[in-house]
This record gives sequence, structure tokens and C-alpha cells, in this order.
Amino acid sequence: MPEFRVRVTKDHLVFSAAHFITFNGNICERLHGHNWRVAVELTGPLDENSYVFDFIALRDATQKLVHELDHKVLLPLQHPTIKVEVGPKEVEAKFEDRRWVFPLEDCALLPIANTTAELLADWFAKHLCEVVRAWPGQQVKYVQAEVEENFGQWGICKLEV
Repeated sequence: MPEFRVRVTKDHLVFSAAHFITFNGNICERLHGHNWRVAVELTGPLDENSYVFDFIALRDATQKLVHELDHKVLLPLQHPTIKVEVGPKEVEAKFEDRRWVFPLEDCALLPIANTTAELLADWFAKHLCEVVRAWPGQQVKYVQAEVEENFGQWGICKLEV
């Protein structure tokens, strides 16, 4: 039996966003930005149209997610030591003795533990799994999302639908 996959990566599936991550326990990067790139892939059998999934629908769903992050500061809401407090107009993030304040409209508040490329790929994959599940007659088995932080440095997450 052949395995079929569809893959979407476009020049416009790119978002510019700032972030900082922690690593090795108590090291916190400086706030900095990237031009992130996204690619997505679905695996499954062919449907009655000989599609795994409609390319246009997959592209549009991915583009919508990209727009949610574009020109934002990415902040993790589930980080164990970065505390994010959301006010009516501002967001305050704290890590040890460091503190950042951003306009609320400039933030993407994400239900993840750290704003790594891997966890951003997981965020994309989970959202795309929801899109796929809602698609009539779909039989997709896996959703894979890839997020490139810098040229040649990808975080990849593959989830079973």
C-alpha cells in the first residue's frame, strides 16, 4: 500500500515575531526576533477526489495561524518560571529580576511552556488537527508542522489526528 502525503510551504507562510526562551534551568535569552517560516504536511489515504486533503484549505488554515503570530511578541502562558500577567491594555512578563511590559495588542499569548520552535510547531499541529477533524469525510492520519526559526533550524511536531 502506498503512503500519501501533502505538503504546503509558501513564501507567505512566514511570520515576524519576537520571543525569548529559557534553557538550562535559569538562563533566559534576551528579547529578540526572527522571520519564522512554516511548513505543514498531512499523511493519509486518498479520498474520492484522489486527495489526501485539499491544498487550498490546508494553505488557508495555516495562513490564518501565521497571521495570529505575525508582528507579535510570543509569550508562553504555561512556563514554570516566566510569569505572564494580562491586564486590560498591557501584558507584563517577569523572569527572576527581569520585567517586560508590552501593549496587549502586540502579544500572542500562547498555551505553551516555552516559545521554542518545537513547541510552536506543536501549537500549529494541534490547531491543524482541529481543522482536519472538522473537515467532512477526512481520513488524515497524521499532521506534521515544521517551524523554521533561522535558516536551516527547524522545530518539527508530528501528531496523530
